[in-house]
Amino acid sequence: MNKNVLLIEDDKAMSDLIVDYLNDFNLHCTSFLHPKDAIDELNKNKNFDIVVLDLMLPDMDGFDVFKKIKSIIDIPIIISSARGDIGNKIHGFELGAEDYLAKPYEPRELVLRIEHILKKASTDKIKIGDFIIDKKSKEVIVDDFSVDLTKIEFEIFMFLVENANRISSREDILNNTSLESDTKNRTIDMHISNIRYKIGDDSKNSKYIKSVWGVGYKFIG
Repeated sequence: MNKNVLLIEDDKAMSDLIVDYLNDFNLHCTSFLHPKDAIDELNKNKNFDIVVLDLMLPDMDGFDVFKKIKSIIDIPIIISSARGDIGNKIHGFELGAEDYLAKPYEPRELVLRIEHILKKASTDKIKIGDFIIDKKSKEVIVDDFSVDLTKIEFEIFMFLVENANRISSREDILNNTSLESDTKNRTIDMHISNIRYKIGDDSKNSKYIKSVWGVGYKFIG
C-alpha cells in the first residue's frame, strides 16, 4: 500500500528529483516549494504518513515550520537540509525530528530512512475491530473520535485488547498493570465501567468488553 509523503523543499530541481524517486518506491509524494502552501494543505488534508522538511525556506524559518506542522498533526518529520552543523541537528532532534539528513545525499538513502521510520511507526499502532490504538502516544480512537483514558485505564484496556476473545480474570488484570497489589475487585470493576463509558459500550448489552460472571472480563475483537 502506498504511503503518503509531504515534501517541503524550495529547490524545484531537488524537489522534482525526490518526488520521482520516491514514487518509484511506492511512496506517493506531494511537494510544495513554499511552506505556507504546505501548511494550508496540511490543515485541509491530514492523510500524510511522514514529512520531509527543508530548513532553508522562503518567508519562514524551517524550525518554525516544524513547530507549526506539529501543532496541526503529530506526524514523523525528517529534516533534510544543507544546515548540517551539530547545533542545528541537536535543535532538530530536541524539537522531535525523527531523523536529520544533511545535504547532499543520495535519494536512495532518503527512501531507506523513510521506510525505516514508517515501519517503526506501524508497530506502535494496532487496529482491532472499531479501534485504532497508538501504543506510543497512548491514544485510543473509535469511530474517528479520540478517547480520553487515564494511564491505568489505558493499561487495563490494552491488556484486554492484547488478550482479545479470552477471559481475563481480575487477578490477571491486577498482575499485568500498575494497579496496587491490594486493589479491590470493586476498584477494578469501576475502572472497567469508566472505560466502557468512554468507548461507548453498554454494560447491559456489551459490544466490546463483556463481563464473565464470577470470573472477569473478555474483550471482543
